[in-house]
Amino acid sequence: MGEFQVGFDEEWGRLRAAAVDAGGRPPAVDPVARAREAALERLADFCSRTVLVPLDAQGGLWTAELGGLDWICVFSDEEALGRFAQARDEAAQEWTYRRVIGARLLDELVPALDFPCGVAWNAAGPDGVVYPPIRGIVPDAAALDGEAAA
Repeated sequence: MGEFQVGFDEEWGRLRAAAVDAGGRPPAVDPVARAREAALERLADFCSRTVLVPLDAQGGLWTAELGGLDWICVFSDEEALGRFAQARDEAAQEWTYRRVIGARLLDELVPALDFPCGVAWNAAGPDGVVYPPIRGIVPDAAALDGEAAA
């Protein structure tokens, strides 16, 4: 005969029995630890990617000011950059950009600026993320809460 397959009822019964054995309580999950882990995973994903960095008219990194801080706007692909341009009502203009590895942007380019600056990834999309210039994201020397704050 073939393999024996466990049906939904059997699997559900095993899961219920395991829950009763555990005192009927779900395993303890620290929501702060889970959120921290998710944020670190997202940061690691960004650092490993090649992102598009629009350039301004002088050939420098295109930045936008928000909340008293400048942000380098970067995008995962041309489609994300296009959504941003459209949201700014600037889809007809040509957007010149460079490709940069996310880690290089945070570790080398942000610290080289003479002003504090964060990174906004996919600003006009549903998956947008901001990386403020703080310890753990940028080198301490460029972090607002690191050596730069002293």
